Order: sequence, then C-alpha cells, then structure tokens
Amino acid sequence: MADVEVIYAKSFYAGSAHASGKLSGEIIAMLSGPTPGEVEAGLNAAIHYIKNDAIWYSANEDNTITFFPHLISRTGTYLSKVAGINPGDSLAYLIAPPLEANYALDLALKRANVEIKAWFAPPSETNYSGGLLTGTQAACKAACDAFQEAVLEVADYPIRYKLHVK
Repeated sequence: MADVEVIYAKSFYAGSAHASGKLSGEIIAMLSGPTPGEVEAGLNAAIHYIKNDAIWYSANEDNTITFFPHLISRTGTYLSKVAGINPGDSLAYLIAPPLEANYALDLALKRANVEIKAWFAPPSETNYSGGLLTGTQAACKAACDAFQEAVLEVADYPIRYKLHVK
C-alpha cells in the first residue's frame, strides 16, 4: 500500500465520451505523498485498480446506457471523507444515467440495509446521477446487485412504471 493521499478529484464535464482533449478522461485526480517513489507507487496502484476493478457495465447492446454498480469493501481516506464515514467502512458506489440511477437508488435503498451518504443529483458534470451508500459489506453488495437489476430493468422497459415497496 502506498503512503499517498488523494488531494483532489473531480469528474470532467460530459464524461470521457466527450473529452475536451486527447488526454482528457472521465476524471482528474491528484495524489500527494512524502516521496516521489510513494507517489509513483500510488499512481501504479490507481492505474491497476482502474484497469482491473473499477468496471463500467453496459445495459444494452449499443452501449448507450452505461452504469457503475461498484462495491468498495474497505474505503480509503478520500471516499470516506466524501461519504462522511470511517476509513475502512464498506461503500456501494452507484452511478448511472439520471432516470436509471434514481430509480435504481430507490430499489437499492429498499432492498439492502444501507444508508445513503451522498447523492449526486442530476444534472451532474457527467450528466449522470448516483450515490454513495454505506452499510456492512454484505449490505453494500446487496445494494449494488439491486442497483444493477433496476438499471437493467429500466433499459429493457423504459416506459413501464413499477412500484417497489419495502
């Protein structure tokens, strides 16, 4: 584990599909550490995590409905601060287009024993919406599963209304 701290992180407007430049992506983040070696180790860990663990999914064949139902088993200091939780707590990091996200957040909150700690109201910088939910690791996993189920449901039946009662 690298001795680094995320000192800044922000989503780009409209997301990576509409980048402002060749090297622009989905976000910008800055790390700080006591030595260049620690910062390099932190960058390598971040790149590995982004490439292998932080995976976006598609709800349809043409990839026009992408979503992020991501379980973080143990948060670090940055997301803990954003969510107002203790470092090491579990978090469900849930992002999707606005309609899908808010319908899916509702289902996740009703299906899992979790608490919403941050809500990214539409329209956001990326034109997406979502939230950070906390609870036990199992509860956060259940929230991710419910969120995914609901996003896929909206993708399949965008006009249908279905009431989810707890």
